[in-house]
Amino acid sequence: MQRHVLLLSLVLITAAGCPRADTTAAVTVPDASQPALQSVLKTVGPRLVTNATSTPLTITGSGLSKTTTLVLGPPAKLRLPLVVLDDGHAFTRLPAGVDLGTMSEAVVEVSLEGASGRAELRFINDTRFPDLVAMVQTRDGKWLVAASTTEDVVYAVELATKKVTRLSVGDGPSALTTLGASSVVVGHLYASELRVIDLAATPASITSAPAPALTASLLTAGDTIYLTEHARDTVSALDSKNGFKELWRSPLAPNPRPMALTPAGLAVGSLQTGELELLDPATGKVLGATQPGPGTPIIGGTTQKYGSYVMNGKAPRALVAAASGQLFVSSIGPNIGPNPDKMEVSMNGGVGVVSLPLKGQKGSSFTWKRHLGFGAGVTEALVLDDVAGLLYASDVGLGLVRIIDARKLGRSDADAAKALVQEVALPPPDRFPHILPDEEFNVKGRAGVSLHSGPKALALSADRKTLFVLNRFTGMVATIDVSKAAKGNATWTGQWPVVDVLGQRTRRLGQILYFADLGRTAMTCDACHLEGHGEGVLFEKTMPMRIYRSTTVRGSRETPPYFTPASTHSIGETSKVVGTRNRYQNPVMTPEEIEALTLFTSLVPTLPNPFVDPSGAPAETLTLPDGAVGSPRRGLALFEGKAACAGCHPSPQFTTDQDLATRDRFIDVGTPRVMPLRTELQNGRFEGFGTPALVGSWDVFPMLTTGLAGLSVAADGRVVVTDRFPLRAAVEQYAPKHGRADLLTAEERNDLLAWVLSL
Repeated sequence: MQRHVLLLSLVLITAAGCPRADTTAAVTVPDASQPALQSVLKTVGPRLVTNATSTPLTITGSGLSKTTTLVLGPPAKLRLPLVVLDDGHAFTRLPAGVDLGTMSEAVVEVSLEGASGRAELRFINDTRFPDLVAMVQTRDGKWLVAASTTEDVVYAVELATKKVTRLSVGDGPSALTTLGASSVVVGHLYASELRVIDLAATPASITSAPAPALTASLLTAGDTIYLTEHARDTVSALDSKNGFKELWRSPLAPNPRPMALTPAGLAVGSLQTGELELLDPATGKVLGATQPGPGTPIIGGTTQKYGSYVMNGKAPRALVAAASGQLFVSSIGPNIGPNPDKMEVSMNGGVGVVSLPLKGQKGSSFTWKRHLGFGAGVTEALVLDDVAGLLYASDVGLGLVRIIDARKLGRSDADAAKALVQEVALPPPDRFPHILPDEEFNVKGRAGVSLHSGPKALALSADRKTLFVLNRFTGMVATIDVSKAAKGNATWTGQWPVVDVLGQRTRRLGQILYFADLGRTAMTCDACHLEGHGEGVLFEKTMPMRIYRSTTVRGSRETPPYFTPASTHSIGETSKVVGTRNRYQNPVMTPEEIEALTLFTSLVPTLPNPFVDPSGAPAETLTLPDGAVGSPRRGLALFEGKAACAGCHPSPQFTTDQDLATRDRFIDVGTPRVMPLRTELQNGRFEGFGTPALVGSWDVFPMLTTGLAGLSVAADGRVVVTDRFPLRAAVEQYAPKHGRADLLTAEERNDLLAWVLSL
C-alpha cells in the first residue's frame, strides 16, 4: 500500500498531468471477420468519484443509441443501464458502496457493451475512511453522539460506561441536534431525510422523516428544528411535533452553515461569503445582514494594524449567542484587502464579536464590533458557558482548546486584548503516527504534537465541569476538567476511542497536514479551502498580486495547472510548494509529508450533482436559483452549438485543462481582470485566465477569477454579495467574447443555465 501511494505521488509531482499508465486489462479487439463496431465511447465523467454515495455520470461518444450498458471493470465489476439522450450523449448513475477493499483508491476501466473506446474512473475509497464531523450530547447528559459522513453511521457513546454503539443511518450524516431528553436528530448530506434516534429505547429506535438533502446544520428550539441546506441555499423551520412539517423556508447567502438562536433572532452564517444574516424565527423573514468592513478593530495577531483595509468577512465556522445580546463567531478573521505593505493571505484565526439589535436598547444594531485574533491556528468549534462567562474555542490547526473570558471579549477592545485565559493542548493517543519525528515539534516556534488531534466539535456537560472534545483525526473523544477554568486551571483528563481511523494511514496523515498549522503562521490548506472547497475571495499569495477567487480543491486533481498564471502543474507539486510556504519553510516539507498531503488532496471529490434525475440524466425542466425555469436537455444542445461553450469547456470535466494536449492555455474572454478595490495597490499585469472546470459549478460562489460574478465593491470599500446566482452573470454579461449568450433568446439562456447547473 505505501509503495502504491508513493508511486502515485511521484507521478503527480513529475509528470505534470501526463496520461496515466495503463493499470487494467486491455479491451478485447474484435475479430476482423466480424462487422465493424458502430458505437464509440469517448468520455465518462466526472473522472474522480467516491464510493460513499451514488454519483451521476455523463457519457459522450458516437452511435450511443445502439448501446444500453456501461461496463465497469474490476474491482467495481458493474453493469449499469444507460439513459441515452441522443447518439452523442448518455447518462447513468453509480451506486453507493462499491467495495474497494482497503486501498485508498482504485482506477477502474470503463467501456460500453458492444462499442469501441474506453475510459477510466478513479474511485475514492471513502467508506473505509471514517470522518467524524459533528457531535452532540443528549439533554439528559447520558450520551454523546458523533456522526461519520463517509460511513453512513453515527456512534453513540454511553458516558457512564464509555461503551460505543455503531448505528446505521441515512446517506452521508452531516449534522446533529438534540430532541427531548434522550433523542438525537440526524441530517444528511445526500439523503433527503432526517433520522430521529431515541437512545432511551433498548435497542435504540430509529425513525425517518422527509427533509432537504445537502443538510449543512441543524438547531433545536423547543419543538422547532431549524435546518440549513446548500443545494438551494436555504434555511427552513420544521415542526418536530407534526411529522417535521415545514413551517417556512427562506433563501440565504450561498452555503449557509452555522446557526445560533439569539435574543434578536436566528443568526445564520454563509461559508462562501463571510456574511451573517439575522432572521425572524417565526416567519423566516430576513431582518438584516452584517460582515466586517474597513475599520473593524482587530485585536492581536499579524493583521492587527490592517483593520482599515478589511474588505469583508471570511467563513463563519461556528456561532454562539450570549444572553446579554452578543454573538460570538469563529473564523480565520476579517478579510484584509489590498494594502501598501502587500500583506496578503491574511489569516488570523480567532473569535469575532457581533452586537445584536435588541428591543429597548437604544442605538443597538447588527454590527461586527471586533475580532480577537490569536495569530496562529484555525479556530473552529465554540461552546459558551453563559453562567461563568467563559467561551471555549477549539483550534483544529493546532489541536488546542482556548478558554476565553467572554465578558471581557464583548466589553471593549482593551478588555478583549486580555480575554484569553488559557490554552489546553489535546495530545494524540500513544503510538498514533506523527507527520514528523517528535523532536521536530515545539521548537523554532512550531506547534506541538497536539496538532494531530483535530478538535472538530465541543460539548459542555450539564454541570459545566467537563468539556467533551471530538477529535476528528484520531477518532477519539477527549475530556477537559473545566471546573477551575475561570482561574486558568483547566486540565486535560483523558480520552477514549470512538472508531479506528488508521485503515488508510497515509491518507489520514495527509488529512492532518491539510488542516495543521505546524509553523504557527495561521496559514493552512483548510484556511483558504475550507473542507476542500472555495471560500470567497482573497488578496492572494500568487503573482501578479491582486484579489482572486479562492478556488475549490474538489475534483481539481483532474484539472492542472494551478494558480493564475500557472505556477504549479500537478497536485504533488502544489503540495510541495504550498505546503512548505504555508509554514514559511519552517521546516521544508519532507518527501513523506508531500506524499501524504498529495494523496489526501487528490482524493477530494466534487459533490454529486443534486439537480439531475434519479437515473443520473438531466431533468426535463429545472427551476433556477433566481426563479426562472429552463430545460437542461435543450441547454445541452445550446452548450455544444449556438452558445459556443464546449470549445473551452469540453466533457467530461468541462475544461480544456483536463487533458495534456489542451492544457495550460490562458485566454482573454472579456471577463474582468481586476476587482475594482484599491486598484493602485493591486498588480494588474494580465496574461490571460485559465479555464475553470464546470463540474460542480452549482456549488461555486463567487465566479470568475476576480469573483465579480456574485460580488461587487460597495461605496464604503466592502466586498458585498450582489448576485446570489453568479452563473447567470458569468454567462450573460460578457458575451460575445465569453460564449455567445448574446445570440440566445431569454428562454434559451435559461435552458443553457439549466444544463450548466446540472453538471
